Amino acid sequence: MSVILKGAFRLYYYLNEEIADKRTQDWFLMGNPWPGLIIIGIYLMTIFKWLPEYMKKRPAYDLHIILAIYNIIQIISCMYIVYQSLMLGWLNHYKLVCQPVDHGPNSVDYAWNVCYLYFVNKMTDLLDTVFFILRKKQNQVTFLHVYHHFGMVMVAWGMVKWVPGGHVTMLVPLNSFVHIVMYSYYLLTTWDEKYKRSLWWKKHVTQIQIIQFLLLLIHFVLVVTIPDCAVPRQPAYILIPQNLFMVILFVDFYYRSYIKTMKNA
Repeated sequence: MSVILKGAFRLYYYLNEEIADKRTQDWFLMGNPWPGLIIIGIYLMTIFKWLPEYMKKRPAYDLHIILAIYNIIQIISCMYIVYQSLMLGWLNHYKLVCQPVDHGPNSVDYAWNVCYLYFVNKMTDLLDTVFFILRKKQNQVTFLHVYHHFGMVMVAWGMVKWVPGGHVTMLVPLNSFVHIVMYSYYLLTTWDEKYKRSLWWKKHVTQIQIIQFLLLLIHFVLVVTIPDCAVPRQPAYILIPQNLFMVILFVDFYYRSYIKTMKNA
């Protein structure tokens, strides 16, 4: 038993201290994983237990104004993250494939304005689920929705903790661009209900999400298939199955929502 505990402690110290990026170690929520895990735990308890119980005998809240403000903030923040990611990295000195973790003069700016702000943005994305429940849209709190939301928080935290730059961060501008499209669609639905009933809009938003995960899957597969790729392979071993799983989930959702529905119409 003591051997197992010593091994677990060594692994924890190795992951949390030895290989952690020293530039981000002192940033809020980055020192160790426990505060972030507590937030994820509170999120899951809130959406599966506390909030549904609170709403059980209450009418749905009208959140049109709050949602409009929230969606505008999300769009602006994602646009800023995409811009910074391109200007500080991907349209500047980053290679498309096998870009090492950057430790140059602008690396801290990139780590903060791109990676860390992306992590903060993924944290605010958790409010999507809260708003669904407050509006009594419990049917939209699916496994895909919840897994995607808390999974992206964990991926973003790991990126800031270990690899705040380089090849892995391609997910930041790509995912943030998709969220610009997605939150723009949500903003339209708060203004006009007809967009909510339009399968054309919903279908293409889902298609963009699937394309995103396919591109990221290919991007991370390159890390483990290209010889002498100067990028840590360990993140790819996590992100390859993660993105493959997301492709499967979104394709299944697309089939059930749009193809199967049309066949049964």
